[in-house]
Amino acid sequence: MQDSASNLSASEAIASPAAGDSSLATAVAEKPRVHKHSRTHKAEYALTRTLEKAVSAMPERAADVFGANIGRAVYRMGIRRDVVEDNLRLAFPEKDDKWRAAIARKAYEHLGREATAMMRLSKLDSRGVIERTIPSGWDQMEAALGEGRGVLLVTGHYGNWEIAAAAVAARGVPIAAIVRRQGNRLVDERLQELRRKLGVETIYQSQASTRVPRVLRANGVVGIVGDQDARRSGIFVPFFGRPASTHRGPALFALRLSAPVFSCIARRLPGREVKYEVAGERVDVTRTGDLETDVTALTAELARRLERQVRLAPEQYFWFHRRWKSSPPR
Repeated sequence: MQDSASNLSASEAIASPAAGDSSLATAVAEKPRVHKHSRTHKAEYALTRTLEKAVSAMPERAADVFGANIGRAVYRMGIRRDVVEDNLRLAFPEKDDKWRAAIARKAYEHLGREATAMMRLSKLDSRGVIERTIPSGWDQMEAALGEGRGVLLVTGHYGNWEIAAAAVAARGVPIAAIVRRQGNRLVDERLQELRRKLGVETIYQSQASTRVPRVLRANGVVGIVGDQDARRSGIFVPFFGRPASTHRGPALFALRLSAPVFSCIARRLPGREVKYEVAGERVDVTRTGDLETDVTALTAELARRLERQVRLAPEQYFWFHRRWKSSPPR
């Protein structure tokens, strides 16, 4: 699952599906678009594919070490290090500079490792994903699917959000992930190809208001990465003790479509082997009769649960994004 949830209005969140359009495959289908690629994008794509092939040819352990070394090198170059350090100061004011510097360095190493893991997805099949993931809360999700209203999995930029969706698909559960379209369409198409190979369909943000209800009504699973700054259109809820503009889309879908919602993460486990704990826990939805109050409460609870997970392994969070960029209105 990649990038953030659409910030949808209540009316958009309950858009009706077209007649006869009940399957997950139909729900996430999109007409191909003709797009002219620039020389820069072609060069970026060629570099990406070259790296992908090189990393895929390495033994998994070697690729993992290679990724960590790349991350360490980027840290030394100082790319976005000011953003990472600022975020860590905001999130962990009680920690000293030495601790925050160590977490910052480890965050770069983690990002490098997971970037190479993403490049190696082309080598994995369902069995490979299952071997690398340890599910927690799976019985709860199966029970929720038994209710027939689909399931919303809400995660954040933590651990490896792509493997979270792949772990669901590998176990035979249809899943569609809301993603942001990449500026480089060649790279975007390759990402979609990798996801499809693993059984993960995609919904672009611009399609979410109509396609998410269709997937849920077909009793499918929708994955949403919902922790990016939503600017003025978001609602402000506490995240590490500070108000953070947060997308309301996940809560709106859950409330308007009565879909069970789970807080989900895929945390990289310590050790030489590449393994992840893919954990999900159902979030109770409170209904007061006031939609805005309920949306705010559910959004705040999802943020609280993500924060709790991040505190267990802060180096696995994506501190490279200015999470508190927007300020609440005065």
